[in-house]
Amino acid sequence: MLLDNHGRKINYLRLAVTDRCNLRCFYCMPEEGLDWLSRTELMSYEEILQTCTLLVKMGIDKIRITGGEPFVRKDIMQLLTTLSKLDGLNELTLTTNGVLTAPFVPELKKIGVRSVNLSLDTLDANRFFSITRRDEFASVMETLEMLLKHNIEVKINTVVMSGKNTQDIIPLVELTRVLPVSVRFIEEMPFNGDGHTHSGIAWNYVRIFEEMRHSFPAIQKISDPQFSTSYNYQIPGHKGTVGLIAAYSRTFCGSCNRIRITPQGVLKNCLYDDGVLNIKDLLRLSITEKELERTLLAALNTREKDGWQAERKRLENPASESMATIGG
Repeated sequence: MLLDNHGRKINYLRLAVTDRCNLRCFYCMPEEGLDWLSRTELMSYEEILQTCTLLVKMGIDKIRITGGEPFVRKDIMQLLTTLSKLDGLNELTLTTNGVLTAPFVPELKKIGVRSVNLSLDTLDANRFFSITRRDEFASVMETLEMLLKHNIEVKINTVVMSGKNTQDIIPLVELTRVLPVSVRFIEEMPFNGDGHTHSGIAWNYVRIFEEMRHSFPAIQKISDPQFSTSYNYQIPGHKGTVGLIAAYSRTFCGSCNRIRITPQGVLKNCLYDDGVLNIKDLLRLSITEKELERTLLAALNTREKDGWQAERKRLENPASESMATIGG
């Protein structure tokens, strides 16, 4: 079992395989995109597999593949298939924007992927184009249909943004009436890739809940799974559930069980920290597995108490990078 310096269990790795994305969501990156990493700057699949194999031996039993958008990286299914066979890994899942995902759904089911997080900020095609700057709404909805057809659990992740999509909160909650999905509303975060710091949010998790309760007064709190980042609710008679993720308020830090590895191979103990270790560089120096294990354990023993403390330690480098460079 992996424990950090605060006694918290660490068993969940969020691994970004690319910084590239085929959407240009305004809250994540500038319209022209980012200065994409070159192939040599990314962790190779061999380096990813070497790292994951060691981390699973050390106690990681859940891996989520993120990006950028995972399916823009060539041969991603080959990596997923290999990872799915790791002895000791209990859960392999991924986060996707759904643009390219639909054709791969049967294969995801075959290798044992039981749950997928689908990023979807609106159910309106015009607002989708306004938010993402791409006309891909139909492709995303096709992916949603395919995931449900193959009985893969779907969590819809919606970033709530003032003046952009707050009118979609109720329609998305309505989606749970007929579909067995979990719609999770996420507070907007500072990771917009434009170099400007975040001054706070107008729509925090409390306000989002009040918006839901106004239209659905019978909404009920349900139990939250262990290590859950969301406060979870259900409306009587609905097939699905809704959740609130206080990603900016950071109310869930006390039970945090996750670490992140960016596309460049940088280990992040917290979404809000500036990175604590470059695993890729160590692997390219031919570090032994035992040495890497000791180095990882030392890095995991420096975790901050919460996201506020991690952000304060960044000093001259405030949190404003794109989420695509972090790994979701």
